[in-house]
Amino acid sequence: MSVVSCENIAGSTISPLPEALLGASAGSTALVYCRDWQGRVLAANNAFARKFGCSAAELPGKSVSLFVHQDDFRTIALSDSELRQAPHRTARDTRWLTPQGWRWIAWEESTLIDNQGNAIGARAMGHDITRQRVAEEQFYKLSCAVEQSPVAMVITDAEGQVQYVNAKFTEATGNTLEHILDNNVAVLREGHPSEASFKQFWETVKSGRPWRGELSRERPDGKRVRESVQVSCLRNAAGEVTNLLCLREDVTERRALEDQLRQAQKMESLGTLAGGIAHDFNNLIAVINGFAELLLLKPGDQPTVQKCVREIRRASERASGLVRQILTFSRKAEVRFAPLDINQLCKDLVALLAATFPRNISFNFALEESLPPLMADQNQIQQIVLNLCVNARDAMPTGGSITLSTACVEGASLPTALAPGRAYACLAVADTGTGMTPEVRARIFEPFYTTKSSEQGTGLGLAVVYGIVASHEGTIEVESATGAGSTFKIYLPLADRTAKGSVLAESPEFPGGEETILIVDDEAPLRLLLEASLASKGYHILTASDAAGALVRIKDLSQSFDGVVLDMSLPASGSLEVLRAIQDGRPGMKAVLLTGDVTPEIRSSFPWIEKRNIVRKPYTIEQVGRKLRAQLERSEAAN
Repeated sequence: MSVVSCENIAGSTISPLPEALLGASAGSTALVYCRDWQGRVLAANNAFARKFGCSAAELPGKSVSLFVHQDDFRTIALSDSELRQAPHRTARDTRWLTPQGWRWIAWEESTLIDNQGNAIGARAMGHDITRQRVAEEQFYKLSCAVEQSPVAMVITDAEGQVQYVNAKFTEATGNTLEHILDNNVAVLREGHPSEASFKQFWETVKSGRPWRGELSRERPDGKRVRESVQVSCLRNAAGEVTNLLCLREDVTERRALEDQLRQAQKMESLGTLAGGIAHDFNNLIAVINGFAELLLLKPGDQPTVQKCVREIRRASERASGLVRQILTFSRKAEVRFAPLDINQLCKDLVALLAATFPRNISFNFALEESLPPLMADQNQIQQIVLNLCVNARDAMPTGGSITLSTACVEGASLPTALAPGRAYACLAVADTGTGMTPEVRARIFEPFYTTKSSEQGTGLGLAVVYGIVASHEGTIEVESATGAGSTFKIYLPLADRTAKGSVLAESPEFPGGEETILIVDDEAPLRLLLEASLASKGYHILTASDAAGALVRIKDLSQSFDGVVLDMSLPASGSLEVLRAIQDGRPGMKAVLLTGDVTPEIRSSFPWIEKRNIVRKPYTIEQVGRKLRAQLERSEAAN
């Protein structure tokens, strides 16, 4: 409690001396002032006066409302109310206007008491806390942003021990900080498919470099999700790594949408090729019908018969290749990374496109023949080439040329950020078309952005190409100028040089055997063809024309057979019933499945089905015979 002992302050009309009110605080470096209950300054020390840009003699009689922020008037009134009551002290933070602008000042206030014991006003001592207050506000905002972020955040120490997780992380994983600490959960290890993958990640962050990638984990409800994960290092003032910041964002829905966009673009591509494909099919049918009629006219002319059969088979092989291309672009094929000959893929696709594109557009090649195989998904790389060629065609309405070239380059020699020391294949598609303006060039990879009319496309093509290249850990560059054409360069990582190709050389004949084989196919001509072909190689053949007939033979354990050749297109899911009967009643039975595609349902229900069990349609007798022999010999080797 402050007591002023000057007798001349007893009367309300007599102002006390400033020196008496301030006492020892007159020379203090703290801001000190006194006010009456009407809010008038009674006295102020020099530090207070300097803060507000005036002299101490000018302040008495001025209202504090000239200095205090209007939002803090109520705070001053509350202070006065508290000071009139015991213990006659209070503390408040208020904003005051100075020549430097609004400043936060922390005040410690006490009541002024005259010699008669009357409370005549307040004495306040303050300190400028603006920097502290701003820092606190920034810290509060930052903490709120981290805690309420839509991205899951984890902060660990330099050794990966968790120190903080935000609310989004707990919501996404079900793990609180207490649960993680009590159970020693290795949060940074979660999602990595192998120890080698985690070791590579850990070596990256321990060296002080950021790491990013996509990981898969299981949610508390059992559903698997894909997350985009970024881990970066936090450093102290000396530049030492003290903590790791991990950001995890669920991208499952985004990836599903990208798959839908990619599938929609595939169907758009099919529409582009439909006319040319129909033309090719009609030509092939005409060839087959023509030579079949010639066979009927000259059945005894052996040279003619052999020539007709050769031409019919050649036409059927071309038709098979055409169907395979259609399936590649239309079905939702499973992504499979395998060694891929990009040169052969370009040649095959150009053979298809040349028959469908306008005759005033020509194709050229500049392929590096010694190029090692890519490690890529064939379906998606085919889609890249197709999209770029279709775009090139649309950029040349009056004709021109499209050049496909390949080359081997090192990642370190590229202007873009690719892994140094790793070898990449450069696939370039160049046209002599109209080119692009810088404005168009800047937006070509945006989904649904297109310069074409609504009848020509949806604008998904290049966005899909960009997504495929990114998923293959590659990059894409574009060179274009108005009137000078465009060149798209795709850089994709090469496979290990020791990797073997995905397609094995096929011998013209297949080995036979003496085993008993059950053939299940609802198409009588195909069933008879398989039966005759395998029987000619020494096999003993049993047949079934539908699932019911096959189930009877499979469930009758008195009938013995060594393998099954099963058509996966039996009506009413009959093929799945046959597979279940084999799995339950004859485990270990060798099976060859004839199919156009293996669905995720089949893979999840029958995990024993592998690539070596499958012959894709359209197939040849040699393919079926080789696959069957390989399965049976595996069985013999196991025994």
